[in-house]
Amino acid sequence: MPTPHPRVQRSMQLYQRALELIPGGTQLLSRRPTRYACGVSPVYAERAKGARFWDVDGNEYIDWVSGIGAIILGYCDPVVDEAVREQLSRGTMYSINHELEIELAEELCRTIPSAEMVRYAKCGGEACAIAIRIARGATGRDKIFFCGYHGWHDWYLAANLSAEANLNSHLFPGIEPIGVPKALADTVFPFAYGDLAALGELFDRHRGEVAAVIMEPLRSELPPPGYLEGVQRLAREHGAVLIFDEVSSGFRIRLGGVQEFVGVMPDMTVLAKAISNGYPMAAVVGKRDVMEHAARMFISSTYWSDTIGLRAALTTIRELRARDVPGELEWFGTELQRRLNAVAAETGLAVRCGGLSVHPHLHFVTDDAALKPKLATLYVQEMAKRGCHGYPAFYLNAAQGEAELDQTVAAARETFLLIAEGWSAGKLDQLLECDVQQDVFRRLVR
Repeated sequence: MPTPHPRVQRSMQLYQRALELIPGGTQLLSRRPTRYACGVSPVYAERAKGARFWDVDGNEYIDWVSGIGAIILGYCDPVVDEAVREQLSRGTMYSINHELEIELAEELCRTIPSAEMVRYAKCGGEACAIAIRIARGATGRDKIFFCGYHGWHDWYLAANLSAEANLNSHLFPGIEPIGVPKALADTVFPFAYGDLAALGELFDRHRGEVAAVIMEPLRSELPPPGYLEGVQRLAREHGAVLIFDEVSSGFRIRLGGVQEFVGVMPDMTVLAKAISNGYPMAAVVGKRDVMEHAARMFISSTYWSDTIGLRAALTTIRELRARDVPGELEWFGTELQRRLNAVAAETGLAVRCGGLSVHPHLHFVTDDAALKPKLATLYVQEMAKRGCHGYPAFYLNAAQGEAELDQTVAAARETFLLIAEGWSAGKLDQLLECDVQQDVFRRLVR
C-alpha cells in the first residue's frame, strides 16, 4: 500500500479497513483504487451533485467517470429524484405486479428500434446472463461467441477454462476461472472485433451449434465500415441470435442506442447503467420471436420489478428525450476534444484526444508499450490533485457544463506541461507518487 497523499488520508484509512472485511476491498473492479492513482486519487465519496462529488476528506472533484457510466443526467437529478421520492410514498414492493412494469416496457419498445418484448433485471452482468439463457432456450443450442466485456457470470468466465488467455483482450489478463464448473469448457469462444473472416471461420468450425453472438457494438471508436452488418449477416446465416450489449453505450450516442446510430438491428439488446441515472435497473429487450421463449423458462427474481428502478428508468428515458441529451453530449464531447487538443499543441505533449465525441479518450503517442501506463498514471495523479477524477478517458453526463470544461482544460494545461517536461527529461518515474495504474479492463472494443 503506497503512502497516501495528505489529501486522501481518510480515504486510504477506510480502504485498509475494507480490505479486512471485504474480499478485494470493493464490490466492483472498476472502483478499486489501483484503477486510478492509488494513494492520490479519492477512494470513498461522501456525497455528489450534478457533475461533481465530494470525498470523505472534503475534496471536491469533477467526476469524469460519471458513476462508472451509470450517471447520464447528472448526480441527484431533481426530476428523477422527485419521481422516486413520490414513488417511495406509495411503496416499492408488493405481493402483486405494478402497472409501471408495462409502462416502462412500452417506453422501451418505443425507444429501442429492435425492441418488441422486455424482461427486467438489476445490473448489466445479470441482464447479459438472462439474454444468454433466452438465446440458448430459443435456439436449443449451447455455444456462445462473444466480443467485449459481458459481466462476471459463469457462462462468460468459462472462456478461460479452455484457454487461459481467451479473456485477455476482452476483460483483463490473468483471470482464473475459479469456481466456474469445468463442464462449461468449450461452450463460449471469443472473436476479434473488426475481423469478419475470423468470425466466419469460427462459425464454420462450430456449424449448427451456436446459440448466440453477443458483442459490444462499439465503445469509443466507430466500427469498420460494413462490419456490424457483416456480423448480423453471419449470425442470420447460421441461425444464431445476435445480441448487442449496450450496457455501456446505450442512450448516449442516440436515444435508441448504437443500433439506431448504425442502422443494424440485433435480435436482443442488453441495457443497464444509464437507463436509470444511478438507480439499480437493467433490461433485456428484443424481437418477439426470440423473447417470447422466455415465457417457458425459469427466469425470475423478486426485486427485478421493484417500483424504484422502474420509476427511475421511465423518468430517465423521458428526460433524455425531452432534453435531447445525446445531442448535448455530442456537442459537449466535441468541444472537450477540441480544447484538450489545443492544450496538447500548446504544451508540446504528444497526446491526442480522440474517439467518439460522446466518449472521448486520450491517446499518448509513443511506441513504447511500457511507457504508456506511466503516462496514463501520471495524468490521473496530477488531474486528481486539480479536482478532476477519472481515467485518460471521459464518461460524459448532461450536468457537465462550461465550468467543468474550464476547470478541466486549466488542469490539463498544467498536467500536460508537467508530463511533457518530465518525459523530455526522462524523469517520469520521479514524478510518480503512486504505483503504476493497473489496467483492469483491457477491452478489445474501443
